[in-house]
Amino acid sequence: MTVAEIVARFVAARAADRVFGLQGGHIQPIWDALARLGVPVIDARDERAAVHMAHAYGELTGRLGVALVTAGPGVTNAVTGVANAHAARAPLLVIGGAPPRPQDGLGALQALPHVALMRPITRFAETARVPEQVPRLLDRACAAAAGEGGAPGPAFVEVPTDVLRAAVPDAMVLAEHFAARAPRRRAPDAGLAADAAQLVWAARRPLVISGRGARGAGRALVRLLDASGAVHLDTQDCRGVVADDHPASVGAVRARAMAEADLVLLAGRRLDYQLGYGSPAVLPNATLVRVSDLVEELADNRRGAVELHADVAAGLDAITDAAGNAVPAADRTWTKALRAEHEARRASLAETMASAPAGEDGFMHPYRLIGAVNAALDAEAVVAVDGGDILSFARIALRDCRYLDPGPLGCLGVGVPFAVAAALACPGRKVVALTGDGAFGFNALELDTAARHGARAVFIVANNGAWNIEAYDQKVNWGGRLSGSLLRRSDYAGLARALGLHAERIEDPDALPAALARAFADAPALLDVQVTRDAVSPDGRSGLAAVPDLQPLATWDAAERARRGS
Repeated sequence: MTVAEIVARFVAARAADRVFGLQGGHIQPIWDALARLGVPVIDARDERAAVHMAHAYGELTGRLGVALVTAGPGVTNAVTGVANAHAARAPLLVIGGAPPRPQDGLGALQALPHVALMRPITRFAETARVPEQVPRLLDRACAAAAGEGGAPGPAFVEVPTDVLRAAVPDAMVLAEHFAARAPRRRAPDAGLAADAAQLVWAARRPLVISGRGARGAGRALVRLLDASGAVHLDTQDCRGVVADDHPASVGAVRARAMAEADLVLLAGRRLDYQLGYGSPAVLPNATLVRVSDLVEELADNRRGAVELHADVAAGLDAITDAAGNAVPAADRTWTKALRAEHEARRASLAETMASAPAGEDGFMHPYRLIGAVNAALDAEAVVAVDGGDILSFARIALRDCRYLDPGPLGCLGVGVPFAVAAALACPGRKVVALTGDGAFGFNALELDTAARHGARAVFIVANNGAWNIEAYDQKVNWGGRLSGSLLRRSDYAGLARALGLHAERIEDPDALPAALARAFADAPALLDVQVTRDAVSPDGRSGLAAVPDLQPLATWDAAERARRGS
């Protein structure tokens, strides 16, 4: 086999059932080998979008997403997508082209130090320079991407074109390198699990906060919540792992729960900006217990009184088992009060979504749009949310579903490619991209990819003609000087129709239900929904866009300053 054939066979054996990429001469041998094997290639219009698609496809299928990019600008275009997967800890294999080895140092076309560019934002980055070592190299890359020896994330392998064309004797190609590895689960330490159980069961106000590491631990997490009487907060990277109707769910009173908890159990969760870095200013009363299979999720920012290095599901089960028949000390008055306030706020939000008035510009409130979307979806739907303002509104108001968003990097532009990949990965489910008009512009041309490949997603653009969260910051904090924050209310429905999609422009919120029904029936489709600039999003009010010095939110920043006496 040639190396290109080896790469194609490896991808078919070990990774997703389709590849995302953009053509280029340096990778043509792989492209042709995949075609001869019958592996579909979803050809995007930009490499960044291709990587986003591979990222989402892997997340939704549970298999390794694969992106194929050519040399030079093909690799540099992919960097943002790779960086986003790196921050999100999403397993991903990116295969890049490179000029032939005999042209090294001569000024070859599209020659760049690809590996040096990728190394800081990948778990593995190497050049395949020896043809017979390519299977072993790809095997190592997949192991790194899956999190062998550390956190999961993207892996990058570049293969010079002359290496792709080289033949490798059959005896040098070992079948073992093509076989998938069984996942390795770290067993919990029984003594530490017992220590954790003692702390959790003794707490009066226990709170569990779950993260990405808890995605596959829903059953164990619910079991611990039911047994311990703790309340629960999810975060954007594990949304839906505990249903909103579970009595422990108190997401609508997040700030109160964090401020009042006397114990916080972090399940597969970093103490990053979303949790105020774990500062005593944000968690003023809490002892911490940390459970994760990643050392970095046990050691960042704050130490845990117990740090249980284990598979999250196994660790949570071990804590519950260690508690046995012990009666938890959780204050049921507190937990019931939090749940009651959560339900009251959710009911109030539902009323707001049904009746929020238009802005002074006459356009609908974003909550009216989200309310109509909620009514059109079911729990099996997949929604990719993208943007500033609309993401902030949706994070609070969107119904339970399979949820994707820009992640901890805050990477705008993921909505359209994520939804394209989701529609291909989940053909029997409703798939929606809910995106602001600014974020939509990053990858709007991928509507063409959806049309060409039959990705039956509905793309909803919340069009307020602005980078509105930044515009609000400029109005409040910069003397009202609007600079680079206003856009045109462009005709995105017209753009979509030009690319072959069903599309409508909607101004009346009462027209949304019928328009959504038509869009799902004739997907891929786009709805260009005119929303007001006058609605201030939760993140706008919290000061997130203003980037406070010490903490990500204004209230937390004030608390941090008070703690420091400054």
